Amino acid sequence: MRVLVIHSHPVIDSFSGALRDAASEGARAAGHDVRVLDLGAMNFNPVMSADELRGYKAVSSITSDDLTMHIDSVKWADVLVFVYPTWWSTLPAQLKGWLERVMRPGVAFVFDEDNKVRPGLRQVRTIVGITTYGSKWPYVKLMKDSGRRTLLRALKLNTSWRTRSKWLAFYGIDGASEARRAQFLGQVRKSMETL
Repeated sequence: MRVLVIHSHPVIDSFSGALRDAASEGARAAGHDVRVLDLGAMNFNPVMSADELRGYKAVSSITSDDLTMHIDSVKWADVLVFVYPTWWSTLPAQLKGWLERVMRPGVAFVFDEDNKVRPGLRQVRTIVGITTYGSKWPYVKLMKDSGRRTLLRALKLNTSWRTRSKWLAFYGIDGASEARRAQFLGQVRKSMETL
């Protein structure tokens, strides 16, 4: 399968970066073709310009080479893997902006002849979320886990009804031991080996 790993963290050698590497290594070990988009390392601009918004429905209006490369990668992928820390109970701003700029009409969804929204990512077989939370699970549940809902509900609506999902969560990372962190890295690697 073709696996696209989208990583969002400003510090390349963070624990989130180790999760990015574990996910990529696990998928490669299973024989999958892997591409990585490291938004922090790429200094991806999450802000949609006024001109970009004006041409939002016209895919041909995309002139930025870096945005085109992201769109081509999404269209190439059978599996989308999102690796990020949960901040303020949701996705980091850079990842949210990536979704807004890349998952646009003609990519994530299309309009039919009646101007109704239809899925545009029918080739996606699996969506994987890998994230860390500073809080423990009961608090995350109370806060409704906005990042998870965005990826596994809203984004999934743009894929095939057969698309599977997998959520790998590390709760309470702020007080976690090195042993617990290492155990989670192993869990991520193994999970990606069995996509």
